[in-house]
Amino acid sequence: MTSLLTNASALTALQTLNSTRNALDTTQSHISTGLRVASASDNAAYWSIATTMRSDNGALSAVKDALSLGSATIDTTSSALNSTVDVVNQIKAKLVAAKQPGVDRTKVQSEITSLQAQLKSIADSASFSGQNWLSVDSSTANYNATKSVVSSFSRDSTGAVSIGTIDIDTSTIKLYDANGQTGVIDKSRTNGSTTAALSTLDISALTDSSTDQQTLSDYITITDSVLNDVTKAASTLGASKTRITSQSSFVSSLMDSITKGIGSLVDADMNQESTRLQALQVQQQLGVQSLSIANQNSQMIMKLFGG
Repeated sequence: MTSLLTNASALTALQTLNSTRNALDTTQSHISTGLRVASASDNAAYWSIATTMRSDNGALSAVKDALSLGSATIDTTSSALNSTVDVVNQIKAKLVAAKQPGVDRTKVQSEITSLQAQLKSIADSASFSGQNWLSVDSSTANYNATKSVVSSFSRDSTGAVSIGTIDIDTSTIKLYDANGQTGVIDKSRTNGSTTAALSTLDISALTDSSTDQQTLSDYITITDSVLNDVTKAASTLGASKTRITSQSSFVSSLMDSITKGIGSLVDADMNQESTRLQALQVQQQLGVQSLSIANQNSQMIMKLFGG
């Protein structure tokens, strides 16, 4: 039926053209943003998952930063402990030299005193980002011997979030403690009948008597005990550094995997979108021509009336 009021062909052509235009707008959006799911209206499920995963990736980035901070703090402390080992070895050598009868122990003590001051300076300087694990005061209210390094962020199947840490017990690696002198260096140690702390050890008054010679031997043993404790402390920190380095590598790999997962959900396939764009552009051109032809049908009615 030919109608003056209703042009069915034109309406159909217009609907098709509008549909093509909408599809073309969507494809152009995919190409311009690089995303096939840019908002919740594109795909609510995928958008929600991707948004949560991006948030978790941001948290993992903070974890990686925390691991880097922890690693740097350990490096600073380890460097100080290595220097401490060198200085304690020098003190030990001075004590062995002082065993020689006739040695001026007052001069040897002046050298030892200088080395003792160097030990304190090393411990006090081993600070990074306001944290010093070697020179402490355990009597302060905010003191905690266990240092925690944030190491992981995870979300279980129920959506519950948990934060993991790597804990380092610094009670065995502290060199000085203002609260009762219980550090590795300032702690009093006993060997035989001799009790002394490496930080205050003094041989200036010792003579060549058998009793004083035995005291010197005890001092050497005490110094060697300190050296063993410092070496153990350095080994403990080394193990913690290895664990932190390994965890940091894992977090980096995990972040990359999450990023790939997000991409597979929301990224647009540019090859596919390019092909679709060309097809839709052709469809749009044909739609315009079809609508033009349909509109011309109305002009045929005029001929029926001799127009």
